[in-house]
Amino acid sequence: MFTGAYNHTMDTKGRLMVPPKFREALGNEFWITKGLDGCLFVFTQEEWQKFEEKLRSLPLNNEGVRRFVRFFAAGATSFSLDKQGRVLLPGPLREFAGLDQDNEIVMAGMLSRIEIWSKTRWNEHNDVSDMNAIAEQMADLGMMI
Repeated sequence: MFTGAYNHTMDTKGRLMVPPKFREALGNEFWITKGLDGCLFVFTQEEWQKFEEKLRSLPLNNEGVRRFVRFFAAGATSFSLDKQGRVLLPGPLREFAGLDQDNEIVMAGMLSRIEIWSKTRWNEHNDVSDMNAIAEQMADLGMMI
């Protein structure tokens, strides 16, 4: 399980240090793809396989399904860490997540995955001023605090 948020910087070559807490759980091979809200999603091999199976089970005759699968699958790449615990993010993924404009990065644990955000986008998408209203919506989905 991935939890916590960690601030890092990306070097000029696009390498990002993965927090030690996340390294062991990621294993030797993991997957990074475009995520929702303008971040990147990082999956362990096992979680990626589960996600991939769900994507494969969707009906391809539905245009929304095809677009959804295309969004996640076309940008997905398998990775491993270098000896220093870094991952080299390819240009298209950096561009998608706005990481080239802001080398300050937030890596946040989201239980079964990690999200990689530019610090600017992280701050924009994590305004907690409306958390009470969101909590009420979650209660409608069966999530009680």
